Amino acid sequence: MKRLFLLLTTAIALSGCATQAPSHIALEPQVPQVQPQTQSLQNVAIETIDTRSANFIVRFNNEGDAARLVSPSEAPRRQIDAVFRKGFTQAGYQVDPSAVQHIQFQLERLLTDVNESTFGFEAKSNIIINVIAKNSTQELTKRYTARGTLSGPFSADFATLELEINKLLGQLSGDIINDPELNQFIQQ
Repeated sequence: MKRLFLLLTTAIALSGCATQAPSHIALEPQVPQVQPQTQSLQNVAIETIDTRSANFIVRFNNEGDAARLVSPSEAPRRQIDAVFRKGFTQAGYQVDPSAVQHIQFQLERLLTDVNESTFGFEAKSNIIINVIAKNSTQELTKRYTARGTLSGPFSADFATLELEINKLLGQLSGDIINDPELNQFIQQ
């Protein structure tokens, strides 16, 4: 009798673990292809801030149910900051916190809305980064946006969503780092 009870308890516990969905998305944005932007080593200060009003990055909208919100496993601000620091270093700049040229990256939006239905899902991603570049006399403000749509049968899995978000982050950071107008402003 004890053996049967132990076997039943173990089976119930394992089935509960198997149906539990992950609670976090692991982002890992990569440094994009960077074109050399300057011949001389130029100093630039880089700062990244997160201005989003909520911490979640994926919202699952199920018909008739409350939305399920999924947060990142690590702060996106830190990850994006690392990408920009490496990217601008590869572009030929020296990252120096005391530099006159200062670039602030403001993460305004990082959200994927997933609409699930009986027959499949549609995920719409939207990323917005505001860039404020300053030198001793001027300021340049520019807004960069990346959007993507993903759909498929059944329900969305976290790995597919992670790949899509990381791809868009790489695209957007490449657009920013390789932007001729931004680089020309930094080099003034």
